[in-house]
Amino acid sequence: MQSLNDHLVVFPDSPGGAWAYRQIGGEAPRLVAHASGRPWLAGSWAPEDLVVATAGPVSVAVFGPSPVAPDRLQALLPSVRDLPDLDALARALPGNTHVVASVHGRVRFQGTVTGTRSVFTAGLDGVPVACDRADVLAELTGAEPDEDLLATTVTYGMLFSPLSERSWWRGVEQVAPDCCLVIPGEGPAQPVRWWQPPEPDLPLARGATVVRDKLREAVALRLPGRGRLSADLSGGMDSTSLCFLAAEHAPELLTFCWTGGSAINDDPLYAGRAAELLTRAEHLTVPDTDAPPVFSPPYWATDTEAPRATSRGMNAIRYGIRHLVDHGATRHLAGHGADELFTGGAAYLHTLARRHPVTAWRQLRAHQALNRWPLLPSLAGLVRGGDLGGWWRQSADDLARTSPLPRTPSLGWGERIPATPWATGDAVRATQAVFRRVADQASPLAQDRGQHEALTALRSAGPVLRLIHREYAAEGLALELPYLDDRVVEAVLSIVPHERYSPWRFKPVLATAMQGLVPDLILDRTTKGDCEEPVDRALQDHVPDLLDLFADSHLARRGLVDVDRLRTTLVTPPRTADVWSAQLEATIGAELWLREIESRPAVKPALAGLRATEREETP
Repeated sequence: MQSLNDHLVVFPDSPGGAWAYRQIGGEAPRLVAHASGRPWLAGSWAPEDLVVATAGPVSVAVFGPSPVAPDRLQALLPSVRDLPDLDALARALPGNTHVVASVHGRVRFQGTVTGTRSVFTAGLDGVPVACDRADVLAELTGAEPDEDLLATTVTYGMLFSPLSERSWWRGVEQVAPDCCLVIPGEGPAQPVRWWQPPEPDLPLARGATVVRDKLREAVALRLPGRGRLSADLSGGMDSTSLCFLAAEHAPELLTFCWTGGSAINDDPLYAGRAAELLTRAEHLTVPDTDAPPVFSPPYWATDTEAPRATSRGMNAIRYGIRHLVDHGATRHLAGHGADELFTGGAAYLHTLARRHPVTAWRQLRAHQALNRWPLLPSLAGLVRGGDLGGWWRQSADDLARTSPLPRTPSLGWGERIPATPWATGDAVRATQAVFRRVADQASPLAQDRGQHEALTALRSAGPVLRLIHREYAAEGLALELPYLDDRVVEAVLSIVPHERYSPWRFKPVLATAMQGLVPDLILDRTTKGDCEEPVDRALQDHVPDLLDLFADSHLARRGLVDVDRLRTTLVTPPRTADVWSAQLEATIGAELWLREIESRPAVKPALAGLRATEREETP
C-alpha cells in the first residue's frame, strides 16, 4: 500500500476482511487485530495517536492527536455490550478524534460531528472496508474523480453541506458527520445516525459556564509530550482566548503574530497589548511582507483527497509553520472554526418569531439597522420562510442569470451566489443538475433554523480545515483546533440562538465564557482586523502568474473553464471582489488538485484479477 501520510484502514471481522487485508494492507507498517485474530486496523500512524482498550470480545480504539488516556478509555469499556452503547462512550470522550469499535464481530467507525475527521468507505469485490482518507481507498480501488464536484467548484466556489460531505472520488462514499459506519461480519456497511444536535434551551449565563469548562478541558488536552506548544495571537477574541487558556498550563507558550494588513488593521495593536500580559510567553512577531504574498507562485497541491478551497495563502502558511518549527513548536493552537461556531446570520429569527414574536421583532429591527436592510423586504423574508429544497432550486436557477442577483436581507437558508464568469455552459448545467438533486433530498439539520444554520457552517468548514491540518502535519507541526471539539460544539449549540447571536454584541457566548480569564480590552473589542487591501493588491500583482497557470488548464481540457473569460475577469475584475476572489481560490484549488492526481502513475485496482473464491480464512 502506498503511504499517503498517516491513515487508518478498517476491516470487517470476517474471512472477507482477512482476504481484503492481504490484498491491500499486507505491507502496512502497523496492524491491530480483532479479538478473533483477524486484521481490524491497518495503516500508518504515530504510536501515540492510537489508544486501544480491550475487554473480551469488545475492543475500542481512539485515533488522532491528543487521544484519551488509556486508563480512562479502559474505564469506559465495561459499559459497552453492543454497538449502540458506543453512543454514550463517544459522548464521554474529549478532543477531536476518530472512534473505532469491534464488538462481537461487528465494527463501528465514526469521525467528528463537524467533519474535521471523516469516515470513508468502499467495496473491494463485495467486501466493505473503511478509512479516514478517501484518496487511500481511491488508490486501492482505481476510483476516478467526481466530475460533477469539479464542475460545481468551478461554477459556485466553496461547497456547502451536504456537498461538502461528498467524496471527491466516485465509488468512495463519505459518511455524514452525524453518522457512524456499521460494518457487519458479512454483508454491506451501513451509515447509522447516532448524533443529534442538543436542544438549544440554555440561557447565555448558564451555557457560557459550560462552554468555559469544555474549552478549558480541550486546551489542556493539547499539551505536547515533547517540544513546545505554540498558538496564534492575532489580537482577535478567538486566538487570544486560546492563548490565555493555554498559559494556565504552559505559561512559557510560544505565540505567533503576523503584522501588516491594511492601513486600518488594528489586530497587531491588540495582539501587542495581550502579549504584554502573557509575561512568561515567548512572542514571535513576523511582518507579513517577509512571507510570500497571497496568490503568488509556486502553485502546488500534494493532498489528493480533495481540492483545497483555501489556496491563495498556502505559501505564507507554510512559511509561518516552518518559522514555528524552527523555534521548537510541535503542537499549534489556532482559532479556526470559532467564526462558524460563535457568529451567525439572522435565520434564527424564523423560529424565534413563532415562539417569542416581540423579541424577534426587536432583534429584526436591530439586524435591519446594522445591515441597512429595507424594512418591507426584511418582513417579507421573515414571513415567507420557504423550505430548504426550494432554496437549492432557487440557487440552481440563479446560476443561469445574466443580470446581477438582487441584494436581499440574509433571512433565508443561505446566501445567493452567482455563477463564476469563467464557468462554461457545461459546467453551469452540471452544477444546476447537482443542486436540483440535492433539493430533492434536502432536509434541515435541525428543527431550529438557527441551529441548522450553525451546523451547516460548521459542517462546511470542517472538511476545509481537515486539509489544512495535513499541511501542518507535513511540516512536522500538529495543528489543534479546540473550538471544533465535539464537546465544545455541543456546549455552544445548547445555548438559545437569540442570545448566542445577539445583534448588539460580538460573539456573546465566547465573551461571556472568557470573562475573568481574558483581558476586557479583547472581549470588549468592537473592531475586526482588515487585510483585504493587501490581498486585492497581491491578486492584481500576480495576474500574469495566474494566467500562466491556466494557460494549459486541466479544467479547461475537461470543458469546465473558459480561459478567455477567466483572463478577462482577472484583468478587469468585478466589483464584488469578496465573492469572486473566493470563487477564484476554489477554482485554483481544483486546478492544482486535478494536475496532481493526473500526474501520478495510473494505479490498477488492487483487486484486479482476484475472485472472492480465492479468499481464505485467517486463523
